Amino acid sequence: MHLSDKPSSGTLDREQIRQAPKVLLHDHLDGGLRPATIVELARDAGYQGLPTSDPARLGAWFRDAADSGSLERYLETFAHTCAVMQTREALHRVAAEAAEDLAADGVVYAEIRYAPEQHLEGGLGLEQVIEAVNDGFREGERRAAAAGRTIRVGTLLTAMRHADRSREIAELAVAYRDSGVVGFDIAGAEAGNPPGRHADAFDHLRAAGSHVTIHAGEAVGLPSIQEAVQRCGAHRLGHGVRITEDITVAADGSVTLGRLASYIRDQRIALEVCPTSNLQTGAAASYAEHPIDLLRRLKFRVCVNTDNRLVSGTTMTQEFGHLADTFGYGLDDMEWFTVNAMKSAFLPFDERLALIHQVIRPGYAQLRTQGLSRLPAAWAATGTAATAAVPA
Repeated sequence: MHLSDKPSSGTLDREQIRQAPKVLLHDHLDGGLRPATIVELARDAGYQGLPTSDPARLGAWFRDAADSGSLERYLETFAHTCAVMQTREALHRVAAEAAEDLAADGVVYAEIRYAPEQHLEGGLGLEQVIEAVNDGFREGERRAAAAGRTIRVGTLLTAMRHADRSREIAELAVAYRDSGVVGFDIAGAEAGNPPGRHADAFDHLRAAGSHVTIHAGEAVGLPSIQEAVQRCGAHRLGHGVRITEDITVAADGSVTLGRLASYIRDQRIALEVCPTSNLQTGAAASYAEHPIDLLRRLKFRVCVNTDNRLVSGTTMTQEFGHLADTFGYGLDDMEWFTVNAMKSAFLPFDERLALIHQVIRPGYAQLRTQGLSRLPAAWAATGTAATAAVPA
């Protein structure tokens, strides 16, 4: 086989990207707080471990700490955010603000993940954590609607791969799947903590017919991906960029896929790619060298994500902006990535189709034909009507 043609349309400006409907499948709740919120919650909780109490400087500190090129160092930044997310009020606030912020960035559907076991130090139980976050997202959806933006948020319950509570978290993902939880994930330091270590949790999820995504193929290569997919039954891969280790591109442009890469592509297992985060953790050296364009041209089910908006100092608009600047992507390419994401969302089939055909496709069509001057009101009306037709 050979690589497909270059991107199909012209470059994008940032306002076009912001206005376009977007779908986000890989975003961590504890990695996306507003710096001012962290400062306020730390003050209320008596937490004195922050490196600074100035919101602007704090935001810069998170980004600088994440630019180390080490996944382990990158993960250390979460000690501060988790420290201020230990009460129902704090969790509710952070979730509501996340939904508001994403809606303002043009995200129409998001799946946000967090580890309930990391929010128990204030005396909450796992169920109370889950309910506080779910209630916060519903509040954020209401606030976004009042501001003229429509967003729907589902949650992914994450188990920490170095801990021993994955079966318990998996059971809760099943128990709350009709109450806002759409799937299960494992996260944390990938090296030394293979996904198969949590086989009992994945067996339970498979028996219950629940959705699974697994962080794999970021810090560890093909063995992690293979175990996540073929042993643990992952429907999507968090990052998954090192699948390129099973892809050979010859000098003449011919491409050979190994068995694992072929399986991932053939089965349409989505790759939740997070370009800026991948640069920070050393999974890619630069945007130009990031494998996302290779994966796009080979028609893998690849989508664009933020991972951690605070820690990476990013938004969906910025992620698509970097890719547009680097690879010349236009609206057609952005829509392709967005539809890919929506196809792979952990929602029932008819609800995914409704969002694609009633929100996403019309949104891009309006961008192409009506121009930015008339888009916001028309798009908001389309989004509101479409959401009314889709079960909450």
